[in-house]
Amino acid sequence: MKLTFYGGARVVTGANYLLETSDKGQTTRILIDCGLFQGSSFCERHNFEPFPYDPKTIDAVLITHAHIDHTGRLPKLYKNGFRGKTFSTPPTRDFAEHLLIDSEGLLAREAEEKKQPLLYSISDVNKTMEKWEAVPYHKKFKVKNFEIEFFDAGHILGSSFIAVSSLTSGKKIVFSGDLGNVAAPLVKDTELLPKTDYAVMESTYGNRIHEDLETRKDILEDLIEETVKARGVVLIPAFAMERTQELLYELNELVENGRVPKAPIFIDSPLAIKLTDVYQKYSQNSDYFDKESLALIKRGDEIFNFPGLHFSLTTEQSKEINDIKPPKVIIAGSGMSQGGRILHHEVRYLSDPKSAILFIGYQAKSSLGRQILDGVKKVKILGQETAVNCRVKNISGYSAHADKIKLLNWLKPQRDSIKKVFVVQGDEDQSLPLVNDIQDNLAIEAIAPLMGEEFVL
Repeated sequence: MKLTFYGGARVVTGANYLLETSDKGQTTRILIDCGLFQGSSFCERHNFEPFPYDPKTIDAVLITHAHIDHTGRLPKLYKNGFRGKTFSTPPTRDFAEHLLIDSEGLLAREAEEKKQPLLYSISDVNKTMEKWEAVPYHKKFKVKNFEIEFFDAGHILGSSFIAVSSLTSGKKIVFSGDLGNVAAPLVKDTELLPKTDYAVMESTYGNRIHEDLETRKDILEDLIEETVKARGVVLIPAFAMERTQELLYELNELVENGRVPKAPIFIDSPLAIKLTDVYQKYSQNSDYFDKESLALIKRGDEIFNFPGLHFSLTTEQSKEINDIKPPKVIIAGSGMSQGGRILHHEVRYLSDPKSAILFIGYQAKSSLGRQILDGVKKVKILGQETAVNCRVKNISGYSAHADKIKLLNWLKPQRDSIKKVFVVQGDEDQSLPLVNDIQDNLAIEAIAPLMGEEFVL
């Protein structure tokens, strides 16, 4: 087998790995993930570069989960000639359709503003979805010389880590995708790593340790309580996928048990609302939801609906939030404040010392969210210079990513069988320390590959 890294190498985004094998003149070429590069303008320029392989020669694409940094270039792959099938779990397919349609709209607007070509069209998205096949966990299937199995990664609903075995050599490699945080709400725990020869493992938080679940809930409760009492606004830039639904789950408990004072809570994100509907679709399916969530649902608790919660689907409903005097809580995309409706609320409330902004997810370098989190006192939003006088808080425990301890524990049971670990999907300040920890603590050879680097397994 030959493995080449065409994304996710010493950066968080753009996951794209090419795995090849040959037998008796037959070559099988599959991709694992095909994500957009996100964050800085330098990263995003990579999206417009030609693929470093011929898309026409790719037999299939395996998708670990629906996030755009793992799926966002699939329509471009189709546009450039790929005609094979894409495989994922059923929830991942459902989520990805919404996310890709939303992404196409954002990219089209950006292309118009910057007078640059379209990365792909809505037709390319639709054609991609037509060739997308849903496969449940643990149902093995074959793509020519490879046998494939999806395992629950515990990251977001339907997320997978993927085991790929060569039918020729018998060698196995596991691609982690993104692994889930410890005991995250809604989703089931990450499954155990099966015996494998090689592993490609994420490192988004490879050098950090998250707060525990109770700590993060306490921080959320205290921030809402203090800001509401001050008659301010709590701004939460949230990723539409998983982070918003986790917030709803925990706010449901805080509100229904009287742990926070009454204040209207707005979900100001059409995409988050549509994705929450997909959660509802699978909310009684034990293959995807954890026992605690299923038990609540069976007792009649609508975990995505509680007193004071408002869904702002239309632009008009979004504007009406401005008419509601503080205190209030506004949850809106995008999660890194790089676009979306949160920008309009940030222009209005970042300068207010009674208000607060709470970051609950990874903030990429050079993103507006990272600038605010790093303590910049003035930012430019929608062409306006805006002072940052509000309180700025961060809860890393809301990350859907495993931290250093969880990543090492995932590898540990197979430390005697793994020949090498390739550490990906993390900035160098996270990936390189994790490489050292894997080698020092588990005695497994590890490397953080470079973009374009290839390895014969």
